[in-house]
Amino acid sequence: MNRRNFISSSVLSSITLAIGTTVVYGKVIPVGYTPIAMQEPDPFKLFNISEQMNVLNDRPWNIESKAHLLNDMVTPNKYMFIRNNGIMPEDINVDTWKLKVEGESALSSKEYTLSDLKQKFKHYTYQLTLECGGNGRKEFNPPAKGNQWGVGAVHCSNWTGVRLKDVLDDVGLKPNAVYVAYYAADLHLSRNPEKEPISRGVPLSKALEDETLIAFQLNGEDIPIAHGHPLRLVAGGWPASVSGKWLTRIRIRDVVHDGAKMTGQSYRVPKNPVAPGEIVDDKDMVIIESMPVKSLITSPKTGAVLTKNRSLKIKGHAWAGDLKVNKMEYSIDFGSTWKPCSLSDPINRLAWQHFEAKVDFPENGYYEIWARATDSNGKSQPMIIPGWNPKGYLNNACHRIAIKVEV
Repeated sequence: MNRRNFISSSVLSSITLAIGTTVVYGKVIPVGYTPIAMQEPDPFKLFNISEQMNVLNDRPWNIESKAHLLNDMVTPNKYMFIRNNGIMPEDINVDTWKLKVEGESALSSKEYTLSDLKQKFKHYTYQLTLECGGNGRKEFNPPAKGNQWGVGAVHCSNWTGVRLKDVLDDVGLKPNAVYVAYYAADLHLSRNPEKEPISRGVPLSKALEDETLIAFQLNGEDIPIAHGHPLRLVAGGWPASVSGKWLTRIRIRDVVHDGAKMTGQSYRVPKNPVAPGEIVDDKDMVIIESMPVKSLITSPKTGAVLTKNRSLKIKGHAWAGDLKVNKMEYSIDFGSTWKPCSLSDPINRLAWQHFEAKVDFPENGYYEIWARATDSNGKSQPMIIPGWNPKGYLNNACHRIAIKVEV
């Protein structure tokens, strides 16, 4: 019998560091063997999502959808983008899970179990648009650091929970309250429990909106782990990073929150326009709040070929942060002229709106269909990439799909 070769001490040290604990009997791991804890998981099975989704990163998990996958009026879990900053919590026990609400501007400090929240407060369901602040980052030039999102880091699903303002009212607010911040159970990538992966917040006015929820259900079922099970803060219309997952604590602040990803240049853009590639001082940046007007053609899929006629029905969604979309248009001549689309009202405030149109093509050949939304303040999407910024946020340029007509 040939003697087995075992891994070296340096390799064992690397495995121990990666797993985060001592590997019992690690000295007898055969050369070439990868422990199960380090084997590549299948994200599609792990999160029960479509295999058409695009995995951008696995540490932490960041997975985006594609325009044609977002055709549903209510986004199902299988097509919802996943954006994480740290390591998702494990061994969640819903029976012992607690939410603590406190802070320098709270009149009292209280803890709630999930049962407390569900029994003490009225339940509400809203369809809410959540979009990553960096959605569309890959189109910026020079490139901005961060996950290179295309157009699929957005979804609009049904969230059920209790209103944050009802919980804040139960705790009580001091007159000096200005901000509400969240803390969560996810772990920093370094696995250092003293470091937070993310802890953001919103001004009190946003926290007190009817649609800002402490949610425990997504599309009528328990929230999946990737989207914050068992409890998530949901504030539609603002960068999805303010909708904290795995919620464990809410802090009522007398200052703008200074948690992880709230300071420096995270989720901030320059106060004034800057040249592409310019270095911007932190003091010249402002926090992103309401997301800009935007739209997405979800049907047909880009690259469609027409072989029977020169007419095509297009469908899609439009949204505008805290505002409503008042007008939707399309162009087939690279923005030279625009024609109207039919546009529905949102099912509730902060939900996206649906549009459609019949497009006629004058002759055979290659076309691009561009979509442009205009919000209730009269501001329209730009036809090209908007102002460059160091972190590649808020790209709301017109969405475009390619069509070939070969009748």
